[in-house]
Amino acid sequence: MQRLTARIVALIAGVLALGLALPAVASADPLWPGGPDVPWYHAPQAPAPQKPKPQPQQNPAGPPVPTSTGWEAVADDTTHQMTVWHNGEVVKTIPISMGSNAHPTPNGVYHTMSKEQHVVMDSSTYGVPVDSPEGYKTDVYWAQRMTWDGIYLHAAPWSVEQQGHSNVSHGCINVSNENAKWAFDNFPMGTPIVVKNTVGGQLKPGQ
Repeated sequence: MQRLTARIVALIAGVLALGLALPAVASADPLWPGGPDVPWYHAPQAPAPQKPKPQPQQNPAGPPVPTSTGWEAVADDTTHQMTVWHNGEVVKTIPISMGSNAHPTPNGVYHTMSKEQHVVMDSSTYGVPVDSPEGYKTDVYWAQRMTWDGIYLHAAPWSVEQQGHSNVSHGCINVSNENAKWAFDNFPMGTPIVVKNTVGGQLKPGQ
């Protein structure tokens, strides 16, 4: 009897040991809405890494032109803005309006040639009568001559709404009174002003 009891105990212990050795099998839950064995089940995917957004250039390099004054500027017709550098650092961005398609400002490298706090601009000096539809005779302030034939950087309060958006001048670079005064006070004689992206072709030598 004792031997039978011992055999039964050993048999039960063996069954228990075998059960513990087998891997656990998860029972299927009929209410579970998905899983690896369901055809439409998709395991969650890790989000794709986000590319860092390009940051705007805070201090773009100045134009590749020599400057003896430490100052230089670029008037870009694509943006209708003039960016100003001093000793390699951007110091100001100015909304501008340049020559219209009928009177475009030529592309090229200009230099400030003279300064006139007040000048009368008269279209008759280059063959356009003052009383013609394209004629004018206007008092202009804070003017810096850029060519001998009459292109200036100057104050143009009448075109402030167009400055930064469109071109309406007869070839000059129009800016506000405040910005014209700032440029007048800061640009030494001989400061290069680069005009680019206009429909005006290239600046002619000696112009």
